[in-house]
Amino acid sequence: MELPLVVGVDGSDGSLAAVDWAVDEAARYGLPLRLVYGSLWERYEGAVPSDSVERPSEQVMAEHIVASAAERAQRRNPEVKVSAEVIPEEAVAALLREGRNASVLVTGSRGRSELAGLLLGSVGLAVAARAHGPVIVVRGDEAGREATHERIVLGAGEPATGGEAVRFAFREAEARGCTLDVVRAWRCPAHEGADHPKLAEDPAHRHEERASALLDSLLEDAIADHLGVRVRRSTVEGPARKVLLARSAAADLVIVGAQRRSGHLGLQLGRVAHTLLHHSDCPVAVVPQQA
Repeated sequence: MELPLVVGVDGSDGSLAAVDWAVDEAARYGLPLRLVYGSLWERYEGAVPSDSVERPSEQVMAEHIVASAAERAQRRNPEVKVSAEVIPEEAVAALLREGRNASVLVTGSRGRSELAGLLLGSVGLAVAARAHGPVIVVRGDEAGREATHERIVLGAGEPATGGEAVRFAFREAEARGCTLDVVRAWRCPAHEGADHPKLAEDPAHRHEERASALLDSLLEDAIADHLGVRVRRSTVEGPARKVLLARSAAADLVIVGAQRRSGHLGLQLGRVAHTLLHHSDCPVAVVPQQA
């Protein structure tokens, strides 16, 4: 059974951009698209008498939102199978539950109820930080959202957090027929200078070699499994969040891993993912690695 792409919709501009992006993604993989709107209208509108013909305004609005989103998706690509549902549940909880039966969970960058000054809405952040499977937050400029760069970027993390992200990135590059730019950022601590007796050789060179070796071990199996994918490897000195943020300006998708610790409450996002989700110039994929 093919798991659908699940998209959170709420009628906002951000969610409509997410629908457009998800339609294109579903078409690449030949997957169905499921549109979900989580709404607690029953709680806010109060009980409606069973013999009443008038429905709560929030329910009517929710049904209109998913119907409009489904119509938009069908117009964008009539060949993609689309379903839509209003779930009487808080948005984050609804999406996290739906995400367990999804190939990918897609959200917009900011919902209709979010403050205008927010860089990333609370729903998108919470879903990206807690979901069981891959989450894509659709954000950035039109060039990145419309996949005009023909290039995706993978931030190569540690093996403990990056294995699933590597596999996801290679599948994406293969489906899109685009270049996969794999980046490993490294830094030379300030205390590692030539005055250290054991570090008389160039410490920067040693850190760069270590980063390159990590790339070799991280990518070896995936390259063998996806021989048709064009891979560009690079090791770059600097903070990973700044390096990947700069690369996002010329990418269609930037991908990072995230570790999920069993029983750990709260948001499980590192500084790199957090920065990209708020500032990236293209959509961001957060791919969890179960501890």
